[in-house]
Amino acid sequence: MLVFTFRRLNLFLFTMLVLTLLSFSLSFLFPGDAIINVSGAVNATPTQLLSIRAAYQSDENLFWQYIAYLQHIANGELGISMASQSQISTEILNLLPATIELSLVALVIAMFVGIPLGFIAAIKHNKPADNIILSVSMLGYSIPVFWLGLLAILTFSINFGWLPSAGQISLLFEIELITGIQFIDILLSDSPYKWQAFGDATAHIILPACVIAVAPATIFIRLARTSMIEVLGTSYIRAARSKGLTFQQIIFRHAIRNALIKIIRHVGLQFANLVTIAMVTEVIFSWPGIGRWLIESIYQRDYTAIQSGLLVLSCFIFVVHILTDFIYAALNPLARGKKHGS
Repeated sequence: MLVFTFRRLNLFLFTMLVLTLLSFSLSFLFPGDAIINVSGAVNATPTQLLSIRAAYQSDENLFWQYIAYLQHIANGELGISMASQSQISTEILNLLPATIELSLVALVIAMFVGIPLGFIAAIKHNKPADNIILSVSMLGYSIPVFWLGLLAILTFSINFGWLPSAGQISLLFEIELITGIQFIDILLSDSPYKWQAFGDATAHIILPACVIAVAPATIFIRLARTSMIEVLGTSYIRAARSKGLTFQQIIFRHAIRNALIKIIRHVGLQFANLVTIAMVTEVIFSWPGIGRWLIESIYQRDYTAIQSGLLVLSCFIFVVHILTDFIYAALNPLARGKKHGS
């Protein structure tokens, strides 16, 4: 496990090096002065601009400029937003928890819907149930998320009036910002209307989370189906049948447990896809997350916010990948060692 951890640490450092190089190079690719692009000091006085140039070592070669840029990132100094003239690090800390909350809820929905349907499709392999589930998954994967979001608002919010169509919580409830994750802040608050606020926040998150979960759920269906089919064809399953175990005992005692291990390694990859879908969904449902903020920054040509937002979001997704790899390695010892041969 120590060697596995060391390899993942090296991969993390190398990936962060590439991400910071890409973010640093964007300041030269965007129109305008590179120092203004990286610092966001649009309205700086000549004296302030000279101090900013000295801080970022703009008179030195590109290597020392990159080192100065890394030092600012290590200190949490991501620059100032060109649009709002506020610290980008503060805005990201306020907005990222909402995106994490929405993405985690959508991931849970996708897993609890997709994985059981995939197992059912594998158990009913080449039967009508298998064909129906695969057809529904292909249809769900083909629907554009922006069209599905608008259709969900039209159906469940406007026509039926079951769920709210925008926002994270009703303006009637004033919840103190502690962690940034709405459900945790509600539970930690001393408001007498705590549980009413919790129910309102749940109603607000259901529709966008379900819209985001559609595409990952269809992928989980295919992953679970393929994994279960492979497990049912292994020798230890045939040995369990020869011992006289019933089909239900084989499925619940042996097959599901081993099939889930193969699915866990793909959760990190699906989380990256899910965050990408969440960026579009946040705009449709006016969800106060980093995806909506990043898209608005693109429209406003806020180059400093684009650089820092992409860097933080990419780093967060990669950290989730590493955590998923560690969970998979903990459950599957064969994944920790070196692989020899082809």
